[in-house]
Amino acid sequence: MDLQYVKLTEENGVATVILNRPEKGNSLSPDMLGEIGDLFTNLSTRKDITVIILTGGEKIFSAGFDLDFVKELKMENNGPFVDLFWRVYRSIRFCAQPVIAAIGGPAMAGGFDLTQMCDIRYASERAKFGQREVVLSIIPVLDPLWRIIGFGPALEWALSGRDIDVQEAYRTGFVTRIFPEGTVVKEVTEIALRMAAYDRSTLVDTKRMSIDVLHNSLDGSMKTHDLLFRDYIGSEKNRSRVHSLLETIRNRKK
Repeated sequence: MDLQYVKLTEENGVATVILNRPEKGNSLSPDMLGEIGDLFTNLSTRKDITVIILTGGEKIFSAGFDLDFVKELKMENNGPFVDLFWRVYRSIRFCAQPVIAAIGGPAMAGGFDLTQMCDIRYASERAKFGQREVVLSIIPVLDPLWRIIGFGPALEWALSGRDIDVQEAYRTGFVTRIFPEGTVVKEVTEIALRMAAYDRSTLVDTKRMSIDVLHNSLDGSMKTHDLLFRDYIGSEKNRSRVHSLLETIRNRKK
């Protein structure tokens, strides 16, 4: 795949997607969005990739949509662009593998939207967030944000358009862990590599279940869990890993 605005690295089942438009603050042009969407669509089908990292590096995640492009849009011609960014968002949110955002710096507006489409968010001390859309008379994306931090905080972030520092993002649960400045990509890569050593199908089905149960009643959710447990408990991979763990425990006791 020929990539100009995004880089891709692969290591032991981990694919790292790097936003690569630093001179523009990784702002999201149509060409860049197209590359992101195509890449995630492709990665989702690959059985040799178990975990995906999305990052903009250690200084910035993304400043949002490319305003030089947006300023030229009119209502009568905005359809293709709206279709494009929703395709990209869905390619991340519904990617088969777990997607981890490694956020080294500001993630604003459309850049913030990319982070909320990821399954896990780790951030640097210098990261900040903001749904700046209301400032520009654009409707912000509230879903899946409200599912992550709750309806009240999500609505306040969306309506206020204010900047959210990394500590507030952590307190609300939007960010899971905070790392020292300049280390988040390295730390997240180590986490992803550990995850990639697990059974891929277990991770994929756990992610799929987490999305499905949000739309179920409690009873429906428990039935979904029940069906998946039946698919895994007693499987060859499950038995192998249980035996390995028991052997490790026995060796520790010697």
